[in-house]
Amino acid sequence: MKLHRIYAIILRYLYAFRRSYDRVTDTFYWPLIDLFLWGLTSAYFSATSHTGATFITTVISGVLLWIIVWRAQYEISVGLLTDLWDRNLINIFISPITFSEWLISFVILGVIKGFASLAFAATIAYFMYHVQILMYGVYLLPFFALLLLNGWWIGFFVAGLIIRYGTKIQTLAWTVAGLVIPFSGVFYPISILPHWAQNISWVLPTSYIFEDARQFATHGTINLNNLGISLVMSIAYVIITIWFIRQGMNKILQKGLVNLE
Repeated sequence: MKLHRIYAIILRYLYAFRRSYDRVTDTFYWPLIDLFLWGLTSAYFSATSHTGATFITTVISGVLLWIIVWRAQYEISVGLLTDLWDRNLINIFISPITFSEWLISFVILGVIKGFASLAFAATIAYFMYHVQILMYGVYLLPFFALLLLNGWWIGFFVAGLIIRYGTKIQTLAWTVAGLVIPFSGVFYPISILPHWAQNISWVLPTSYIFEDARQFATHGTINLNNLGISLVMSIAYVIITIWFIRQGMNKILQKGLVNLE
C-alpha cells in the first residue's frame, strides 16, 4: 500500500468536486434544506410545548450527527458509481493502484467532506436555532468516529451490491441510508417504535449512538455501555462488508471489469 497513490486518488476526486455543482450541492445544499425543514418544524412545536428548548436541540443535533453517516456512505457508494458512469474503473485498476488503496481513498474523502458538511451545518444551526454541536464536549469525538464507521459499512455494503449487480441498482446509493434512519432513533426514542421495529433497531449500531446523544442532550448523562456495544457492532459490520465488497470485486475481475455496467 502506497500513500502517494491514495493521495492521487483523493486529489482526483477533490478536483472533480471543485468543478461539479452536483457534488457541491450534495455537500452543502441538502444539509441546509434539512436544517430549514426540521428546524422550523421543531421551532413550531417548541412554541407550543413546555419542553421546547430540549425538543429543538434533540432534533437539530440529530440532523447534524446524521450528516456524518450520510457523507461517509455517500462517498463510497457514489464514488464507485462515478467511476462506473465515467467508465474509469478499468483505468484505475490497470494502474499500480490496489483495491485497498482505492477503497481507503473513499474513506478519507468521506472524513474530509463529512467534516466540511458538519462544520457548515453546525454553523447554520448555531445562528438560526442557537444549537451548539460542541455541547457534546469530548463525547463528540467518539460520536463522530462511531458514526463514520457506520457510514463506512453502509457504503461498503451498497458498493458491494453495485459491483455484483451493476448500475441497474444504483438507486441504492441514495436510499439505503434512508432506510436506516427510522430504526436508528435519530429524532425520537427507540421506545416509541413498534416491538418488531425495536428488534431491528437493536441490531443497528446507530441506534445506540443516537440514544446516547439524545440522553446527553436532555439529561447531560451518557451510557458508556451503549458506546461500547456500538463500537463492537460497528467494527464487526465494517469487517463483514469489506469482505463482501472484496468478494464481489474478485468475481467481477474474473469476468472482466468491462462487463460491469
